[in-house]
Amino acid sequence: MSSFLYYSIFILYATFIYCIDGVLIRQFVRSGGKTENLTHLHFFFHDILGGKNPTSVRIIGPPNGTAGGFGSTMMIDNALTEEQDRASKLIGRAQGFYSVASQQADEFAFLMVMNCVFVEGKYKGSSISILGRNPVMNNVREMPVVGGTGQLRFARGYALAHTVWFDADTGDAIVEYNVYVSDS
Repeated sequence: MSSFLYYSIFILYATFIYCIDGVLIRQFVRSGGKTENLTHLHFFFHDILGGKNPTSVRIIGPPNGTAGGFGSTMMIDNALTEEQDRASKLIGRAQGFYSVASQQADEFAFLMVMNCVFVEGKYKGSSISILGRNPVMNNVREMPVVGGTGQLRFARGYALAHTVWFDADTGDAIVEYNVYVSDS
């Protein structure tokens, strides 16, 4: 009886290992034996609400009686530059929208939906898509990168946003982004 038990356990174990090993081998073959490449992107996001040429425009205002601007939605076409200075080299555009997503007075947060389209440098013609919650009062915010195009096709990872300048009168801001993506 004990030999039958050992034999059964051996067969189950061997079958399990074979199945797992086969799956891992198939995944390796499908990937062409490639390993993931981690890419770091660094740029500055210029959110300009005022002046003659705003890059962020309110398309939906908050419903009457809504505290904190809940529901307000801004359409964006913001410059992405190499340096904090707005006059520095333009490397791309952040296009999409953000909405005030939190009703809590103690936690102001946006829903960010944007594509960062690169127009210069190594990733010219490529883009990444960021979709996530942005608690703007935090010093550093993390948002997911959910995809990409061109050289960044299948990108996934995260973006760290840090506001380096904010004008309370106009709402204009400059946000530093450090983005980490893998493309496998």
